[in-house]
Amino acid sequence: MKNVVFAVLQFALFFALFASGNVLPLFHISWITTFADGSRGFQWVGLLLSLGVAILILAIETVRGRIQKAGPWTSAAFVLSTLLGLGLHLGLLAR
Repeated sequence: MKNVVFAVLQFALFFALFASGNVLPLFHISWITTFADGSRGFQWVGLLLSLGVAILILAIETVRGRIQKAGPWTSAAFVLSTLLGLGLHLGLLAR
């Protein structure tokens, strides 16, 4: 039960980082990839920010020896938050 609660909290954390990284200009860093037709672009800051925090959490779980129990829950929370963020078109920029 504790793993489920932490997974939901991690999902909220990853989604908030993904959303805020695409909306707020963090440290004035902006990596934007434009599509071939030039009409849209994708801003990578939110995805990279949530990926960095996910890797950090997985590294902490590895050091604490809890990677086998908590690792799949953390990975699932990251994947679901990324799919939700991409499904809501967060990070896509219209030109």
